[in-house]
Amino acid sequence: DCTGCASCANVCPAKEKALKMVPLEQAVKNDEKNWEYTTKLPTPDVSAKFKPDSIKGSQFKKPLFEFSGACAGCGETPYVKLITQLFGDRMVVANATGCSSIYGGSAPTCPYTKNAEGHGPAWANSLFEDNAEYGYGMNLAYKARKEKLIADVNAALAAGADGVIKTALTEWLENNNTAEGSKKAAEAVKAALPAAIKAAKGELKEALKAIKDSEDVLVKKSIWIFGGDGWAYDIGYGGLDHVLASGEDVNVLVVDTEVYSNTGGQSSKSTPTGSVAKFAASGKRTKKKDLGMMAMSYGYVYVAQVAMGANQSQVLKAIAEAEAYPGPSLIIAYATCINHGIDMSNGQAEMKKAVEAGYWQLYRYNPELAEQGKNPFTLDSKDPTGNYQEFISGETRYKSLAKTHPEIAQQLFERAEIEAKQRLETYKAKAGK
Repeated sequence: DCTGCASCANVCPAKEKALKMVPLEQAVKNDEKNWEYTTKLPTPDVSAKFKPDSIKGSQFKKPLFEFSGACAGCGETPYVKLITQLFGDRMVVANATGCSSIYGGSAPTCPYTKNAEGHGPAWANSLFEDNAEYGYGMNLAYKARKEKLIADVNAALAAGADGVIKTALTEWLENNNTAEGSKKAAEAVKAALPAAIKAAKGELKEALKAIKDSEDVLVKKSIWIFGGDGWAYDIGYGGLDHVLASGEDVNVLVVDTEVYSNTGGQSSKSTPTGSVAKFAASGKRTKKKDLGMMAMSYGYVYVAQVAMGANQSQVLKAIAEAEAYPGPSLIIAYATCINHGIDMSNGQAEMKKAVEAGYWQLYRYNPELAEQGKNPFTLDSKDPTGNYQEFISGETRYKSLAKTHPEIAQQLFERAEIEAKQRLETYKAKAGK
């Protein structure tokens, strides 16, 4: 899975580093047998000691996204890997065209894989302009199939299902909208079906056969829509807005590099003031679109803004809350990119600097809190402790402007900082701070 970026070794929190970079030839020679051995080891259940949605607990779970072929140090792939660790065995993914579709589905391989039980993400790629609708359609299809399955289960119970199969079907009806509950009930239903079908007759037999045909719908699906800022802020925004407004139970991950990364670094509506990109060679003159605030205006969309390198606990909490929320959710994830002109071996540290400088804010907006009479908006990042101008001057996408257009660079940089402060003040007001 290693791309040689050294990011994992650099962020390793151990006093004595658990990870050490060595030449590839040496690693392959020494560790090929170790790799083969580890792939055959059983996966221990550590859930009693570590909660699955904790930092430690999540990392004991097998990633169902590996060997992606993304750029070394890519800031997007850690988010995708983490989500597959949490929900991969029941995920369905609609992926917009862009970096995430290229490293997510480059022929002849696919980085999405399966666990020991044969379960893994179902993934498909759509166009830039209709990916949200594509994922929305997947959700509607599963929703219709599940409604049919519920009708078949009720028909089986009404036709006289008894004993073990009755208990299993009743348990599934009570738990089909929860992840772990539906998993447990699904196993019981699948185990009881063969004998029940064999013994049944007439309408009961037909209902049980119909349930057997829809076994893949027994476990609650986790519907995800992946894409970058070029898709979410620009080309696919109309569809994204429509899907969020629908109120359906879908989860959207926007990996925000603040530029069209895959097509060569063009400016998007996510690109901040003063940043240099294609179509903004003299610095972008308009401020970054606040996608999160626009989504929050509906009042029933879960929205979070995260940066893994800045606060891992907040990322995990946001992803877990978003997936559990029974409605549309939007996660906007800051992702470092080679187009930023930084040392990609320190991408996670760069994310931390971005938050400390007040360049990027962390928050969660959970509509369920409003239903409890609480403030739904939580500002997770603190007041800036770093220097905004020092931060942007460390990235080529900004410092190059000072060389090519010094007469306008400082003016744009100062305006960018003011806009960042205004965003923070808006968020603080929403949080009641």
